Formats: sequence, structure tokens, C-alpha cells
Amino acid sequence: MITPYGYDNAFLMLGVGACLVLLGVSLGGPIVAVLLGTLGVLLICFTLWFFRDPERPVDPEAARDHSVLVAPADGTVMEIVSLTAEQCAASDDLRGLPRGIGHVQISIFLSPLNVHVNRFPMSGEIVEARYLPGKYLMAFDPKSSTDNERSIFICKNAFGSVLYKQITGFLARRIVYDTKQGDVATAGDRFGMMKFGSRMDIVVPDTSEILVVSGQKTVGCATLIARLKGAQN
Repeated sequence: MITPYGYDNAFLMLGVGACLVLLGVSLGGPIVAVLLGTLGVLLICFTLWFFRDPERPVDPEAARDHSVLVAPADGTVMEIVSLTAEQCAASDDLRGLPRGIGHVQISIFLSPLNVHVNRFPMSGEIVEARYLPGKYLMAFDPKSSTDNERSIFICKNAFGSVLYKQITGFLARRIVYDTKQGDVATAGDRFGMMKFGSRMDIVVPDTSEILVVSGQKTVGCATLIARLKGAQN
């Protein structure tokens, strides 16, 4: 099915595709009809593929154990970077995380062919949700994490606090989300999407067990990415 997060773009693109097919038929010339018809069909197929929203059950371990994080998006683990306590303290993006400890950032790159619907990586309370305008650097550029247009969320539960970002890329020009501060998140539930190629960063305490490696493919709400080691209150 088509995700409701993409109705505005999807229906417009489907309409343009249908018009191209009808225009090709009405013009009558075989070459023009084939060219326009092919373009129209390709646009329709791409739209249905890009805005698809498959049903997926959350990994049973993450559903049972709230210390476990699932991938918030389909894609490829681009990098796993350690951040010192000083780096975290100096970063405005990370200002809501506990101070005095280091963190690890897991970055997932989404190509235009990946499912772009985003899911909560963990269960807990959303204690921060904010949007920041910015640039449109290539998503694999490390500077895109702090310079590009992005939304930042912090989710907290008894095991700790996790920050995650929706980040636009060179092609992605719009972020959509429907969660706000005070909401209760359930791991694997949908919360938004990024349109046409992008990146997601997940920042966890450096005491966490990282369950993925660079280059690994992820499946949203199915791939386990980390396990928090904080003490349960």
C-alpha cells in the first residue's frame, strides 16, 4: 500500500504518469506514443515502489525487551562513530542527551530504492522533538549529519536515552513526521518518512552493545542495531 505520509507527492506523480500515457495515446504517432507511454508507466511504477509501506512485525526480542533497539529505516549502515563526552557536550544537536558520557553514532543511508517510511527504534517517551532547517549535502557526507535539514528526537525509557535524526540528502527535500514531545513510542511503530533518498543517525550511550557493523543492510523494525546497558529504574 502507499503510505499516508506520501499521499501529497504520490497522487500528483501518479496523475502525471497517467497523463503521459493518455497523451501518448491521443497523439497517435507510434514513436511518440511509445516514448510518452513508457515514461508514464515508469513514473507510475517508481511512485508505487518508492511510497510503498509494507506491513512488518517488530522483532520479538525488541517487543519483549525495551533495552533493545531496532533499525528505524531500511538501508545500509554507512558508519559507526564513537563520540567523546566533550564532542557530545559541544554539539547543539546532542544537547538533550545525558552529559559527561560518550556516545556512539550509527548512521544508516537510504537509497531511493529503499522503503522510506521510518519507525521508532525503541519504546519509551519522546522527551524531545525538533526540526532544524539546513543544507542538502550528499547523505554520505559526514557533514550532512549536522549541516543538512533534519529532525531530531530523543526517546527515553528505564534503560537510557537514545537520540535519532531524520536527515535529508541531495535528493531528499522533505521530512515528514507526526510525533511530538510527550508522545509514548512503541518500537517498530511508524512515525514519519523522508522523501527521495536520505540518512538516519541513531546515537546511543557508549556502554551500549552495538549489534550491527558498517556495510550491513538493515530492515526497518526487524534488524536489531543496539542493546542499552543502563540500569533499569
